[in-house]
Amino acid sequence: ARLRALRHLDLLINNAGVLVSGERFGTVRSEDLARSFAINASAPLLLTQALARLLEKAHAAKVLCISSQLGSIAQASSFRTVSYAMSKAALDMAVRRLAAELGPRGISVLAMHPGWVRTDMGGGSAPLQAPESVKGMLAVLARATPAQGGHFYAYDGSEVPW
Repeated sequence: ARLRALRHLDLLINNAGVLVSGERFGTVRSEDLARSFAINASAPLLLTQALARLLEKAHAAKVLCISSQLGSIAQASSFRTVSYAMSKAALDMAVRRLAAELGPRGISVLAMHPGWVRTDMGGGSAPLQAPESVKGMLAVLARATPAQGGHFYAYDGSEVPW
């Protein structure tokens, strides 16, 4: 009911994610792959699609999809966390396709790697605190334009290779 009351949506952050811990070659399960793709790739695409009309009504709306450098094909070097990595690569493709569709409507769509952040997923050894990551991502997002849509950035503004 609250969603129907909205006149426009200025910002959508697709942040939900799941990582199957300890996944290595020989232990990958089809249900883990399916769940990872559903949460990490399909849900952000479907949610953005469902909210597109509200995003169109905003002035300079932005969509941020939290990805990971583990989804970078150019940087792939090991088999670990393959369900997560594959699903984040799929999310990156969704970002490119969404940017192509929504950019002409004035909506900026970006993928962003938050860095290795000290969270439940990132663990206690991660060097980056959440506030630093968020501050950097918000700065990148603030200056994003539809022309930059479909790009993959790190929290510090550097571009991540596909």
